[in-house]
Amino acid sequence: MARITSLAEAIKSAIHDGDTIALEGFTHLIPHAAGHEIIRQGRKSLTLIRMTPDLVYDQLIGMGCVAKLIFSWGGNPGVGSLHRLRDAVENGWPHKLELEEHSHAAMANAYEAGAAGLPCAIFRGYIGGDLPKVNSKIKRVTCPFTGEELAAVPAHRPDVAVIHAQRADKAGNVMIEGVLGVQKEAVLASKRSVVTVEEIVDELPERSLNAVVLPHWTVGHIAEVPGGAFPSYAQGYYPRTNSFYKEWDAVSRERDSFFAWMKENVLTKGPEVFAQHVRKFRTAAE
Repeated sequence: MARITSLAEAIKSAIHDGDTIALEGFTHLIPHAAGHEIIRQGRKSLTLIRMTPDLVYDQLIGMGCVAKLIFSWGGNPGVGSLHRLRDAVENGWPHKLELEEHSHAAMANAYEAGAAGLPCAIFRGYIGGDLPKVNSKIKRVTCPFTGEELAAVPAHRPDVAVIHAQRADKAGNVMIEGVLGVQKEAVLASKRSVVTVEEIVDELPERSLNAVVLPHWTVGHIAEVPGGAFPSYAQGYYPRTNSFYKEWDAVSRERDSFFAWMKENVLTKGPEVFAQHVRKFRTAAE
C-alpha cells in the first residue's frame, strides 16, 4: 500500500546496505534525485540492476555504494565512457566492482519474469554471441514441446525498485506517460518500491495512449520531488539537459574533480535543488 512521505524517509525505510536495487527509466524519467539521496544516506554493498547504467549509476559507483552491477549497456549516452565505472572495473577504485552483463532482450525478459513471479526468463537469444562465455548465468534449455534450444537467465527480483513518474494521486496511484521502459515491470518484480513524482494531484488525468497506471497497492513509498529526473527529461514537464551529459565527461574523468562535484552538488544539498534546475523550463512553458 502506497505511503506518501519525504524522499529521505522513503530511502531510509526502503533501502538497506546489501540490498539489490533497480533504478530504472529509459532515457526518460531517470530517478536522479532518489539516487542522490541513496548516496547522502551512505548506503553500501548494493547490487544495482539497470538496463542502461548512465550518470546516476556512475555517481553511485564512484561514491562507493556499489558492490555489483547487473546490466546490458553502460555509458554516457551520446558522449562516451562512464569514467567512475571504468575506474572501478580497471583499477578497483573506490573498490572492486563485480559485473554481470546481459543483452537488452535478456534484461527486459528477466524483469517480466520477475513481475510474473517466475524463477527465470526463457527467450530466443544469445545465438552467436560471446556473452555466455563471461556470464555463467546464461543457460540453454530445450523446449519440451518443440525441441527448440532457447536461452534462459534468472528472473530479476530486486529488493527495491526506484522509479520517477509524472504524477501520483493522493490515494497513491502512479501515472507514467511517455517512454515507459521497464519501470512497471521493475516495480512489480520488487519486494519494495520508491517512486518519486513531479507532483501529487487530487485525481489522475485521463490516460494517453502511451501511459500506464501503477495501482496504489503495487507501490511502497511515494515522494513528491519536482525535477527529480534532471538531467534526463520528464515528458510534459521539462526536456533533457544535453549540456549536463557533456559536462559530466570532464567532471567525472578524474577522482578529485568527481568528488569535489559530488560534495558541492549532492552531499551538501537536498532534493529541493532539482526543482531549481528545471524551474526555468516550467517558466518558459507557462
